[in-house]
Amino acid sequence: MSEGTERLLLDALEEVLGAGVVLDGALRVVAWTQPATVLVDGIQAGIAVPKLLCGQSEERPLAEALAEGRAVVAQVPRPSPRGLRMIEVRASPIRRDEELRGWLLTLEGEPWESGSPDAPVAFHEMHSRAPSMKALFRQIQRVARRDVTVLIRGETGTGKELVARAIHAASPRANGPFRAINCAALPPNLLESELFGHVRGAFTGAVRDYPGHLRLAEGGTLFLDEVAELSLELQAKLLRVLQERTVIPVGGRQPIGVDVRVVSATHTALREAVAAGTFREDLLYRLRVIPLYLPPLRERPGDVLMLARRFLRELSDEHRTVTGISAGARRALETYGWPGNVRELQNAMEYAIVMGDGPILQEADLPPEVRGEEPSAPRTNVPAVEASGEEERILRALERAGGHRGRAAAILGMSRSTLWRRMRDLGLLDDD
Repeated sequence: MSEGTERLLLDALEEVLGAGVVLDGALRVVAWTQPATVLVDGIQAGIAVPKLLCGQSEERPLAEALAEGRAVVAQVPRPSPRGLRMIEVRASPIRRDEELRGWLLTLEGEPWESGSPDAPVAFHEMHSRAPSMKALFRQIQRVARRDVTVLIRGETGTGKELVARAIHAASPRANGPFRAINCAALPPNLLESELFGHVRGAFTGAVRDYPGHLRLAEGGTLFLDEVAELSLELQAKLLRVLQERTVIPVGGRQPIGVDVRVVSATHTALREAVAAGTFREDLLYRLRVIPLYLPPLRERPGDVLMLARRFLRELSDEHRTVTGISAGARRALETYGWPGNVRELQNAMEYAIVMGDGPILQEADLPPEVRGEEPSAPRTNVPAVEASGEEERILRALERAGGHRGRAAAILGMSRSTLWRRMRDLGLLDDD
């Protein structure tokens, strides 16, 4: 084999696997890709991989599995100038006619060492290595101790409900109920009943008393997502609840005491809503005693691959198990803007699991927009002639999403129900 052909094969291996090492039947290194040298110092032809990766460690699951001829996934600590770097090694046997001929090792490592400020942390189902997120985690711990209202500001898909649940779990109310309601998901009349409850006979269909979310969250936490979507009338009623700690059900007359902590969230600036006359200023100050900001995924690019791997592990099943991400897929994931944030990333990994094959996630498995291509679906049949800037923005998002409103809403940074209302107001809904 010529040197050029060998280089081409290694480049192809790097494109598919990233950091990879090929061993012969005696567990000696035969070939390796350049990214592998970044994760493991001292790679050279002929060196025994148990010595290279396992050293003198007492626990040697990788070496034991290789000696027994079985595939394995193992976490291997590697020394670095600032401590230990953990590397995940996936070993796959290479067989021909049932004879073990060698091994292919795929290495996955993070650009951090234990004790490094860049090391990822897990906090109440949230994972990040970004300093801004770690600062948020510390703020949550402090805020949770005090029984004050909290307003979470963050784009759609950033995980605002996870923050609310973390506040609840770290608070003295942790043993109480956690209730969540999306204020943009229901029309005002239904939302009023869901929040404040109703008495039997209050309206057609009210055949029994219903306590409502505020009373159902007694002793715990109520999370109001998209609170900016509340009507002015409901805002006034919510303000009274926060001031008097009582609730009057729809159709009722007597106030009922409630003991509940309210955590709310919005993807819009409430001060702008106040200036526009769509949100009460007195309610704003009641809700944002403590404001918290949840940064979008594009402001913490170091989290993208880490979260992608986590989602792939969670989504892998008997139909497909993904053990690695190709170099091309990694580039696409790291360069995409993620307008739908973590939720969009999770959806993209689910798409990739379903649409692709094999243990390595390839760039071709990813959604078209993540690959930098426009979807092939035709434009929705909504005329764009003389459309306003808002109309054009919505139409472009719908075209990019192939007509899928949920994905278009994520692209626009709004909830699906908010997109529906804006389309309705602009006359962009289909006749059906």
